[in-house]
Amino acid sequence: MIPFSILDLSPIAEGSNASASFRHTLDLAQHGERWGYQRYWLAEHHGMPGIASAATAVVMAHVAGGTSTIRVGAGGIMLPNHAPLVIAEQFGTLEALYPGRIDLGLGRAPGSDQTTARALRRTLETDADAFPQDVLELQDYMSDAPRQRVLAVPGKGAKVPLWILGSSTFGAQLAAHLGLPFAFASHFAPQMMQQAISIYRSNFQPSAQLDKPHVMLGFNVFAADTDEEARFRATSMQQAFVNLRTGKPSQLPPPKAGYLESLPPPERAMLDSVLSCTAMGSPETVQRQLQEFITRTGADELMITSQIFEHAQRLRSYEITADVRQSLTRAQAGL
Repeated sequence: MIPFSILDLSPIAEGSNASASFRHTLDLAQHGERWGYQRYWLAEHHGMPGIASAATAVVMAHVAGGTSTIRVGAGGIMLPNHAPLVIAEQFGTLEALYPGRIDLGLGRAPGSDQTTARALRRTLETDADAFPQDVLELQDYMSDAPRQRVLAVPGKGAKVPLWILGSSTFGAQLAAHLGLPFAFASHFAPQMMQQAISIYRSNFQPSAQLDKPHVMLGFNVFAADTDEEARFRATSMQQAFVNLRTGKPSQLPPPKAGYLESLPPPERAMLDSVLSCTAMGSPETVQRQLQEFITRTGADELMITSQIFEHAQRLRSYEITADVRQSLTRAQAGL
């Protein structure tokens, strides 16, 4: 069975704060390590009331320092926001502190609006177009023999695997050309998923890092003991997504009974579309939906995200998902 990994935004629940979010993040990472998840990735976002992982490398250090075997990564660093040298130094430092456990996923989107991008001292209009060159520059800083006069210390010679993230065919083409693993954001932007997978696999060129294509797909899971409870827990993320898309970003709201039924048809259709890569329900329901998705896409790895209001219920969702993976593994082996 393919590996399952965890994507965390360190969500700030309504009525809570970033300190609690970081405690919950580390607790989830420690549980995920015991449950057999492959990686624990955190994502860079800025100016979001409900997301605490803006300083992604700092939170990664918090997670890596409190775990021992699970890989810890960025899913991702939005490279247009940063000078490649700074990212080489940050991730070279993380690799020096936690050797062999650090991943670096790179995204082309700024992870913010234009006002926030300006506050980050980067120019959105030009820097996003420079993404491929920035990736190459970053690779060079972290190589054994950089061609540039400026050295990344730490960073030079760091063995940090690079990933290309994307929600369109652009990232697929770049990852294929550079021979890097590709992570697609199907958990919130599934529309071009199959096309991007096809382009990546058909155009992949082996590299020193990777000899064959590796596709990781984002996937939402809301697992609980019953279908009804899982649907109820999922309403927190559904509310947060509608709030974001309607220009009212919020902290993660508590679940709300009857929420989907209360939505106007356009917003309900929007949720059905953007969250179509989702498993929601009891262990049996989630197992069936996960198996269908894996069979349909041929994914090499799944990056599981589970935005649930109560930390204990979030843990339970990931625990059920880990149990489902074990069941699928046994079934695959004919046991």
